[in-house]
Amino acid sequence: MSWTKAFVAYLMTILFILTISIVVESAAVRDDAKADERKGVARKVFMPESDASNFFKRRSRRSIQHYLELQAEQRVRLKHNEQRREYNEEQRNEYENYVEEERDEQTERTRETSEQFREFHYDGLYPRFHWFH
Repeated sequence: MSWTKAFVAYLMTILFILTISIVVESAAVRDDAKADERKGVARKVFMPESDASNFFKRRSRRSIQHYLELQAEQRVRLKHNEQRREYNEEQRNEYENYVEEERDEQTERTRETSEQFREFHYDGLYPRFHWFH
């Protein structure tokens, strides 16, 4: 029974949204007196269609880039590559330091356990064996 209530509530919500969307005006800009006051602002934001099409014709996908644009893009690319290289080198150094510390700790633990084993099992008959480092 509860699923029917949920379904009816869902349908009522959809109906409400549809009725509101019919009543709401469109988002187009009006051409009344208020729009004349805002033309100064609109000129800063929007451009005429002919200017926009000329812009896209000038800068189409096949158009060549200016030499300075190419140089700027190349500088950005080189800077990004250098940053990535430095980051990778830093990560590699950190990992190598971590591995070296782990190895040192492991060899120290191994040396301590073997030393303890020799001390515990030393029977006095043989001379003690010394590790030289």
